[in-house]
Parts: sequence; structure tokens; C-alpha cells
Amino acid sequence: MHQLIWLRSDLRTRDNSALSAAMAAGPTLALYLISPQQWHEHDDAPCKVDFWLRNLAELKTALAELNVPLLVRQAPRWSDAPQVLAQLCREQRIATLWINDEYGIHESRRDQAVAEALAKQGVTLQRRLDQLLLQPGSVLTKAGGYFQVYSQFRKLCYQRLHAALPAVLPRPSAQAPLEIAGDPIPRAVEGFATPAQSLRARWPAGEAAALQRLGEFAEQRMSEYQERRDFPGLDGTSQLSAYLAAGVLSPRQCLHAALRINRGEFDSGNVGALTWINELLWREFYKHILVGYPRVSRHRAFRAETEALPWRRAPDELAAWQQGRTGIPIVDAAMRQLLTTGWMHNRLRMLVAMFLSKNLLIDWREGERFFMRQLIDGDLAANNGGWQWSASTGTDAAPYFRIFNPISQSRKFDPEGDFIRTWVPELAGLSKRDIHDPSALGGLFGVAAYPRPIVDLGRSRERALQAFKNLPKAEVADV
Repeated sequence: MHQLIWLRSDLRTRDNSALSAAMAAGPTLALYLISPQQWHEHDDAPCKVDFWLRNLAELKTALAELNVPLLVRQAPRWSDAPQVLAQLCREQRIATLWINDEYGIHESRRDQAVAEALAKQGVTLQRRLDQLLLQPGSVLTKAGGYFQVYSQFRKLCYQRLHAALPAVLPRPSAQAPLEIAGDPIPRAVEGFATPAQSLRARWPAGEAAALQRLGEFAEQRMSEYQERRDFPGLDGTSQLSAYLAAGVLSPRQCLHAALRINRGEFDSGNVGALTWINELLWREFYKHILVGYPRVSRHRAFRAETEALPWRRAPDELAAWQQGRTGIPIVDAAMRQLLTTGWMHNRLRMLVAMFLSKNLLIDWREGERFFMRQLIDGDLAANNGGWQWSASTGTDAAPYFRIFNPISQSRKFDPEGDFIRTWVPELAGLSKRDIHDPSALGGLFGVAAYPRPIVDLGRSRERALQAFKNLPKAEVADV
């Protein structure tokens, strides 16, 4: 009898909880399911699907070194997964299926359906904690509920991690060879265009590339992370989010890298390392929210009363935002960075999200969906959490009256205008004073190709404030 690990968002051999447990239990096979219809329904970006496939190709080689064959099967939608897995388990005489937990409502329902189908033929499903540091349900309020405020969640996380720091698992030892051939990894999936080579080059695949990027960040830039992370023109962030989202890197590996730099301390020492650990815990918080408040997996606002906001239907303005032609240079630069690289600097994610949901008063779900269709690091929990924070509809959200002024933000965080010049080259000739708000020049700045602002920032801010002030008061629903 064999063990089977079903790989999903855990595309690595090192520190892989389910893989280590499966190989310890007996001869192991690995499986990956190609699910294009489901990926379309979840708005997964073509560049993200391409990143998965490229990492699978690297992972196949790494698994071959462990004598673990990687099988690939088609399950167009997740509702097909129980039947596909049941058939494979019969063919390969599988005793146990091993998985690392995922947390969206569709993922949970899929795994439950698989468990029920396999139980009928005597196959056990074993689950492991892998993409989080702490098990959902282990970090709760005194009343026994999931936290709604990040700072309180973080405090208890520190206590839990101090008491029991999760270990990084070594790469398993190779098993005896099996007389089972692995399957070829497809280079593309129908319906998902292959991205430009320049984008692929920005995101090299494989554990070695991910660990090299983590190591270079930890050794060279983590200590200055607090000072540099908000400036999009600087190389101040880790750019590890794509590797975390695909599971090419684990949060445990990231936490241990930060602790090595900070001599094992969580709450003192190097400010850059502490700030980065804080970002890891924000990621943790939003995944716990998926479990505790599944309404956010259903495209619903966490704060139920904000469902009554009078969102505007403004397709032309939405299209201008999506295409990076709003006439607000920092917004357009950020959106063009996203369209070209599959990634956007986090400060800019907040800025453009507030611009859409507050200044344009367009439903945050339009932005959330568009981001997922572009992001190589698209992750339901983090993307939803970030959008609801910016739109003031979510847990621990920005107060509704906090509305970033994009021009002020631009002057503060791109003071020389270098980031804008990179992504909005038609403005490259403007001075560092004028480049943030060329409309102030009265159309005399000689750049006919660049549009006037599509909205008045002051009046649109007041419109958003009035919309929020007129909302009914309501308690968040725990559904």
C-alpha cells in the first residue's frame, strides 16, 4: 500500500508538513490536479497559473531526487476532485491521502467531499498545518471567538510563538525507488495566456530561487525594512509574496530567517526584522479571518452595515483605473506596474484601493476581482483583507474618514518622482515638484498623451464621507 500527497499551495520539498508525514508513513506518490474551470471561477491570474506550472516543473525534479513520482490529473472543477482521487487511489493502492490545509470556504468544502468519498473505499485523509504558523481556532478571544482586531491577535500570537516556536522541517530522505513513472508537467493550460518573458524573469521558479531571495533579503535588506518599505522606488521589500502564496516557501522558513537576524527576539531588537515579522502575522490574521468569518469568502463585507453603501456604477472610470489612465500619476504608475509585473508595492495597493473605493466610490469587490486577475501573488485572504481594510468595510479596517490623498502620498513616498518616471514615462520630463500633480500646470506641461484627472479629489472625498456617515449602525454578523 502507498501514501499519496495531494499538492496544492505547498509546492516545495523542504518544510512541507504533509510530505514529511507521508514519507515517514510509507512509500509515497505525489499528485497535482489541473483545474482550469475552477481557476477561472476564482479569478486566478494567467501569470499565477504560469508560476504554478513553472514551480511544478522544478518540484518534479526535486521530488525525483527523493524517488517520489509526481502524477498530474485533470479535475476541471473542484467538484470533480472526489471522483478523480477515488479512482487514482484504487489504481495505485493508496492507504492514506495526505494534505496541507487550505482555508477558503470552497477549499474546505472540496476537502470534506474528498474525505467522504475516500472513506467509502477505506482510504484515510490526513491533514496537516502548513501555510500558517498557528492553527485556526488556537488564537481566540477570552469569549472564545476569532479576533476582529489585529493588534489583539498579534499580542496573543507572540505569546503562543514564544511558548512553542514551530520548527522548520528538513527535506525528507530519499525513499526506495518505485516502479511508477511520473507525468509530464504541462507548459500551459488552455484559457490562461502565457505571460511575457520579462514578467517570468522577475519571478524565477523553484525552492532554490525562493530560498536565495529570502536569504538575500534577510542578510542585505531586512534590517532597513522599516525605513525603506513604504518607498516604491526603492528595493525595500522582500518580494516573497508570490512564493508564499504558491507554497514554494513556508511562513516558518520566513519567521526563522527573521529570528536569526534578530537573535531570536519577537518584540525587541532590530526594528526592520520586527516589522517584517509583523507583516507575516498580518498574513496569518487574514487567513484566520477566513475560517472564523466565512462571509468574507462569499464576496460579502465583514461589516454588514457597509453593504448598504451607495456604490456607483461608473464603467468608464473603472476602466480608466484598471488601465492606469486616471490622470493621477502615482495611481497610474501603480496600476501599470501591476499590469506589467503581476505585482504591486503594498503601500500602492492601499493607495489605489482607497482611490477606487473612496474617491470613485466604486464597489471594492470590483477592485478585489481585478487584482486577483492580475496578481502573481493573488491570495484570497490577503487580497480580500487588504481591500476591505482600504474600503473601511472589513475587520480592523481603516476608519472611513481616513482617505489617502494620492498626491500627498506620492510626494511623501516617491519624493524624486523616480517611480512615476519608470511607469509613466510620458511624464519623465517633469520636475520632481510637478510630476506628482501635472494638472496643476493647467494643461500647459506639454504632455498631450497624459489625461486630466478623472475625479476631483476634494469633492470626491466629501462624497465618500457622506456615504459612510449615512450608513445604518449594525453589528458584524458571524456567518
